[in-house]
Amino acid sequence: MSDGDVLRRTADLAADFLDGLGDRPVGRPVPASDMRATLDHPLPDRGESPTAVIEALARDVDPGLVASAGPRYFGFVVGGDVPAALAADWLTSAWDQNAGLYVLSPAAAVAEEVAARWLLELFGLPAGTSCGFTTGATMANFTALAAARHALLAAAGWEVEEEGLFGAPPVHVIVGDEAHVTIFASLQMLGLGRRRVHRVAADRQGRMRADELRKTLAGLEGPAIVCAQAGNVNTGAFDPLPEIVAAVREHGGWLHVDGAFGLWAAATQGRRRLTAGLELADSWTTDTHKWLNVPYDSGLVFVRDAAAHRAAMTLGAAYYIETEGAERDSYNWVPESSRRARGFAVYAALRSLGRTGIAGLIDRCCDLAARMADRLGADPGVEVLNQVVLNQVLVRFHPDTAPGVEPTAEPGADPATDELTRDVVRRVQEDGTCWLGGTTWHGLAAVRISVSGWQTTAEDIDVSAAAILRCAAAAREARREAAPAAPR
Repeated sequence: MSDGDVLRRTADLAADFLDGLGDRPVGRPVPASDMRATLDHPLPDRGESPTAVIEALARDVDPGLVASAGPRYFGFVVGGDVPAALAADWLTSAWDQNAGLYVLSPAAAVAEEVAARWLLELFGLPAGTSCGFTTGATMANFTALAAARHALLAAAGWEVEEEGLFGAPPVHVIVGDEAHVTIFASLQMLGLGRRRVHRVAADRQGRMRADELRKTLAGLEGPAIVCAQAGNVNTGAFDPLPEIVAAVREHGGWLHVDGAFGLWAAATQGRRRLTAGLELADSWTTDTHKWLNVPYDSGLVFVRDAAAHRAAMTLGAAYYIETEGAERDSYNWVPESSRRARGFAVYAALRSLGRTGIAGLIDRCCDLAARMADRLGADPGVEVLNQVVLNQVLVRFHPDTAPGVEPTAEPGADPATDELTRDVVRRVQEDGTCWLGGTTWHGLAAVRISVSGWQTTAEDIDVSAAAILRCAAAAREARREAAPAAPR
């Protein structure tokens, strides 16, 4: 059988999976032992035919596949794959391009170059800003903070890439109290340390307090990196960037904005106001496998100071055939040399959606998140914890809302509410109508709902909200039945 025959059979299997996304349980728990029973075999002595392997793989893994590409996945900020991006990603695998050097794939280099220009225009970032295509937000934040480390230490007369951090002037890192974990992962890899950060208090929505940032900066001497957030991972809230920019500029520091999904608000008319001051920062990061809905893995890093970006990343070797002139050698902008040509899928997604399509995708998800909050919040036993400014909804479930019975807990900390909320998460995941996750926010157990998929409709929201409330009612009923009878 030819390569083409195998790929055509694979395409049929993929199409069958995609056609059934809306009908399959979104993500019921599957024991690892069940997956091992079908997948864990001795390595065969003789190879099997590619078609047989693909057919067996599709059959055996199916129970353990989560329908995260479908319309009712709300667990993490995970988008599906818009058709053009998915198709481009298939072609990327078939083309098997190494995107590290221009000479390895001129097509991949120029596709990234064009996509980067489009993205700068969409986000309203300064002309001349450099861009790198990374695996995701962790490596994007790593790259941006490496550029910040280079620039600040170079200004202090220290070549960190050559000399390392031994004996270097100390670099202060300031984060909001609800900074994302990928910031800390990046700091630990950069030798800047997780424990050494200066934490700035956040308000009730998770936004860094600019007044507290000023106090922190006033007490520090030497170079400082401030990490702000565009889109809190739980609430979707945005740090007050104009005030933060002013404080950082007065100190002479570097402002990095982690915009894993919130940066995309800048591409819309209705929500661009949330990103006011964004263009005044020094570096920015986002994910395209979140709100642009391209396949994994795909992140972006942007740096105003392109020279610092390149100096922090570039390596080179005698056998690297770098091109002279304006050609883009992509390894200069990311931590990897050999890597997948992930720019093709980004290019295809941007071109297929266009400005209005991207804005429509973002606005629709935000409107649907508000609809979910309205549907759940109408229940007297549900507490919506956040201001739904973007695509994130946080809720808690209070006991006990039998007909004519008021909830037994006021908003705030309550062990019974925590227990019930976690039970609702478990029941919703087992139910399979939709998938959502749990979190702990300000010491409270909560349900975290993220609306990020291009296929999600108002009907999906209504069906999912009904399923969530049904599971909550079942959880309350189980609590009532388990409660000891009152003495007569």
